[in-house]
Amino acid sequence: MSRRIDYFDDSDAPAANSIVPSVNVVVADDNGRVLLIHRTDNDNWALPGGAMDFGETLSDAAVRETLEETGIKVEITGLVGIYTDPRHIILYTSNGEARQEFSVVFTARAVGGKPTTSSESREVEWVEPEAIAGLTMDRSMRMRIDRYLAQEEQPYLG
Repeated sequence: MSRRIDYFDDSDAPAANSIVPSVNVVVADDNGRVLLIHRTDNDNWALPGGAMDFGETLSDAAVRETLEETGIKVEITGLVGIYTDPRHIILYTSNGEARQEFSVVFTARAVGGKPTTSSESREVEWVEPEAIAGLTMDRSMRMRIDRYLAQEEQPYLG
């Protein structure tokens, strides 16, 4: 099975061999719960998201990836931040790709659908903000969610 391994400031991390524009999406419902997936490739909880495809905008990618991974159709509403820390390397064991982090994190509201798992998500849940701290997730994903929950006025640029 193909795995995803996240490294941060780790001397054991492979050297990056790619940079791919990608997105994550914070979808919150009217009760403030956040839509999260339980990933199949690393067993962590995460925001929905993925790589941008040729011929689409980043916001198109955000809408597509959220629908593919969660079954929820969304409308983009804002920006949490841009995350490009070269100390964060993501290794994909299926092909040896070692990707330097490059993720734009959007906010969105649900406009249709129902939580549905996919090949990338073993669970799809609306999670209460206070329960998020107890979920297993990568450090970079937790930073993104914490930034959203802090309701910072300006997007993160780093």
